[in-house]
Amino acid sequence: MFLGPPGAGKGTQAERLRTELDLAHLATGDLLRAAVADGTELGTEAKRYMDAGELVPDEVVIGMIRERLAAGASDAFLLDGFPRSVPQAEALDAMLAELNAPLDAVIALEVGRDELIKRMLGRGRADDTLETVENRLRVYEDQTKPLFGYYDARGLLRTVQGQGTVDEVYGVIKAAVPAQAGQ
Repeated sequence: MFLGPPGAGKGTQAERLRTELDLAHLATGDLLRAAVADGTELGTEAKRYMDAGELVPDEVVIGMIRERLAAGASDAFLLDGFPRSVPQAEALDAMLAELNAPLDAVIALEVGRDELIKRMLGRGRADDTLETVENRLRVYEDQTKPLFGYYDARGLLRTVQGQGTVDEVYGVIKAAVPAQAGQ
């Protein structure tokens, strides 16, 4: 699993690791879009929330992850974008225990606030204004950052400095991933 603030490089690094270790990449945004496009029952339910501009409830996201893992991704997978809070992590843990698919490691990318703001403002996306970037970082600090302690207490957290070149950061990530990952 990858954790880290917006702009830390989770998506870039997750894609490299997924490719190298032949992992199923479970990115919640992708799962939601695919389920909606496929018209699945969970996708239809998720669409109602998305169309209303609301967050998709945890139970729906967990259900989508469960479906994907049950469809054959349970041997080697990479979670990206979920969980985002301790209650979500607890629900995920319960589901993974039922599927006998425990996490091997949680890679936490840490990047300084000034660098994160610079990266996000440099992307050129319409929704990456200074105000929205600062709000996203506040939400991350309040809701997602507590997961570092949650997973550290379970012996799963591997903290990686996310500043440097993409290759330098990837090298540190690879060294932090347990040898059995992807097997």
